[in-house]
Amino acid sequence: MSWQIAKRSSLVYVALAAVVLGVGAWQTVEHRRVRQAARQELINRGRDITSTLGVVVRSQRRFGLVISKERIESALQDLVRPDYLESIAILGATGEPIVSAGPAVDLTPEMLKERGEFWHHRTLTLMNLMDLGASQPEAGAHAPPALVLPDERLARVRRSPAGSRAAANAAKAGKAPAPATTTTAPAATAGASGTPPFGRPSWMSQEEYESVIQKQGMHSLVIVLSTEAMQRALQRDLLLRSLISLFALAAATLSVLAWRNFSKNAELQLRLIKAGEMNTHLKEMNLAAAGLAHETRNPLNLIRGMAQMITMQTQSAPQLRQHAEAIMEEADRVAAQLNEFINYSKPREAHPAPVELNRVAADVARTLVPDLEEKRIRLRLPEAPLRILADEPLLRQTLFNLLLNATQAVEAGGQIELAVAVTESGKATLEIRDDGPGVPAAQRTSIFKPYVTMRPKGVGLGLAIVQQIVSAHGWEIVCTENQPRGAIFRISQLKVAPAT
Repeated sequence: MSWQIAKRSSLVYVALAAVVLGVGAWQTVEHRRVRQAARQELINRGRDITSTLGVVVRSQRRFGLVISKERIESALQDLVRPDYLESIAILGATGEPIVSAGPAVDLTPEMLKERGEFWHHRTLTLMNLMDLGASQPEAGAHAPPALVLPDERLARVRRSPAGSRAAANAAKAGKAPAPATTTTAPAATAGASGTPPFGRPSWMSQEEYESVIQKQGMHSLVIVLSTEAMQRALQRDLLLRSLISLFALAAATLSVLAWRNFSKNAELQLRLIKAGEMNTHLKEMNLAAAGLAHETRNPLNLIRGMAQMITMQTQSAPQLRQHAEAIMEEADRVAAQLNEFINYSKPREAHPAPVELNRVAADVARTLVPDLEEKRIRLRLPEAPLRILADEPLLRQTLFNLLLNATQAVEAGGQIELAVAVTESGKATLEIRDDGPGVPAAQRTSIFKPYVTMRPKGVGLGLAIVQQIVSAHGWEIVCTENQPRGAIFRISQLKVAPAT
C-alpha cells in the first residue's frame, strides 16, 4: 500500500510541476506578446507623426516647392515633447540635417544606409523615406524634393521685380512663376487638372537649383520617440505576470505540503491499523500465555507436594531426600517465575485517589523486614507526610519491586533510602537510593524492558512491571548514578493531592 501512495505522490508532484511550468510559460508568452504589441503601437504612432509632419511640410510651401526654414523649424518645435517626441530632423540627399527640433539626432552610416526602425535603450529612431514635395504629382511625373531656404533669401526674391511678377502671375493663374532669365530650363506644362507643374523656381539657375537640391532638398524625415512610458508599462506588466507566476508557485508549494501531510496521515492510519491488529494479536497471545502459566501452576504444585512428602518419610534414603529437596527448590523457582509472568501480563489501569505515601512505604517496608534483617540493611523512610494521587495497590507493588531490587543489590550492612521532594511546579518526586554496585550507564534504559536482569537467577520482569505502572499513571522513571556509589531510581511527575 505504501508504494501505491508513493506512486500517487510522484504523479501529483509531476502534475503540479507541469502546472507551474505551464503558468510560467504562459505568462512569458503573454509578456512577449504585450511587448510586441507595445512596440508596434509605438511604431504606428511614429508613422502617424510622420504623416502629420508631411502635412505640416506641405502646408509650409511657398513659391511651389520652397519652404521657409524659420517657419518649418517653429512648426516642428511645437511638436517636440521630451516625454513623447524627443527630436525631429529633416535630412537632405547627403544625410545632413536641414531642419531639426529638439536634441541633435545621432545618425550612424548604417542607419542612413538601411533606414527603418532602430531601437535603443530608451529611444526609438524612425527614418522614413517620404515625398516632401508636391501633394498631387501628375501621373508618371516625378515630384522634385521641396527646398528649405532662409527667410532672408526669400525676402530678396520677393523684392526682386521678376520674382514679384512671377509670384503674382502664379497666384492669379495658379501656375509656378515663369523663368526670370533666358538661361533657365523651361518648366513642365500644367496638367489638365490645373495643378501647378513641378520644376525649379524661376529665380534660380539650373546649376544653383541642382546645388540647392543636394544641400537644401528634403529627402528623409527622422524622428526620435521616447520609450520610457512603454518601458514603464512593460515593467508593470512583467511585475504583474511575475506575481501570477509566484502565486502559482506558492499555490503548488502549499499543495505539495498539503498532499505530503495527507500522504503521511494515510500512512499513519495504515500503521495504526496494523499496530492495532498486532496489539490485538499480542493481547490474545498474552492471554493465552497467561492461561497456560496459570494452568501450569497446578501440576507444578502437585509435583512439589509429592517431593515434600518424600522428604517427610523417615525411611527414605538420604540421597532420595536430597533429590526431592532439589525438586522442591526448582518448583518454587519456576512457580515464582510463573507468578511474575502472570503479574506482568495483567492490564494496568490506574484509578488515582489520594494516598498517604509515608503509610504505604511503611507497610511495604514491614513485608521486607526478614530480608532486611538477614543482610543487616538500614532502610530510611521519609518523615514528612505527603499525599499524592495514585492507585494504592499499584503504588504498593511499585515500591515493593523497587525496594526488593535494592535489597537484593546491596551487600550486607548496606543502606537504602526512600526520599520524596515537591518541585516548584507542584509535582512530587520519589527516589529509591542504594549504595550497591549500581547500574552501568549502557544498561540504565534497557533494564526496564521485559526479561532484562542483572542477577543470575533474576526473571527480569520486576522493573518491567514498574514501568507499566508508571506509564499507567503518567509518571516518568529513570535510573541514575548515586554518589559515591550505588543507583537511584527516580519517579517524577507525581501529582500532589489537594489538601482536605
